[in-house]
Amino acid sequence: MNSHLSALRDLGVKDSKKLSPKKRTSLAHFLKKNCFSYRIEIVDVNEIDGRINQKISLNRLEELKMAKILDELQPEEIYIDAADVDEKRFGNSIRKLLTFNPNVIISEHKADEKYPIVSAASIIAKYERDLIIEQLREKYGDFGSGYTSDSKTVEFLSNWIIEKKNIPPFARRSWVTTKLLAEEHIYNRKLTEYF
Repeated sequence: MNSHLSALRDLGVKDSKKLSPKKRTSLAHFLKKNCFSYRIEIVDVNEIDGRINQKISLNRLEELKMAKILDELQPEEIYIDAADVDEKRFGNSIRKLLTFNPNVIISEHKADEKYPIVSAASIIAKYERDLIIEQLREKYGDFGSGYTSDSKTVEFLSNWIIEKKNIPPFARRSWVTTKLLAEEHIYNRKLTEYF
């Protein structure tokens, strides 16, 4: 197994955020074609928003999705990027959700920077996300990256809500920015009414 992980490093596999889109695309195609196995789980906005009614946090939803994929793949060793401030707690939580007993679970922050196998997964995930974003752009126009930190995304969302008086079908209603813009421009409640 270690020789395979070294081979990933030799290919240039590293944290997907540190790769150009071209390199990410090339590596994603190579990895999907040559890796032993992988699974992709797409979580749409309705499921993300629907978790609120079920009183499930985003971290918990991520745990549930990871466990579902791991149950399908059933690896002997698991390396995961912890989505909890407590790395160990995250790993233990994942273990409790599994229907099989792996030999080891390594749950750490920034695992995509430390372990080539996690980097490889992050490359495939980011590539798939980029494809979805591109399809949405073709249909709805350029809204930036879709990340909450992107001012172009926030501006697009704001303009859409002001003009159409509704929330784009691909936007998370549970995102604080979406809520605030909807309150002001759809429901006519100014932010100052809350202070």
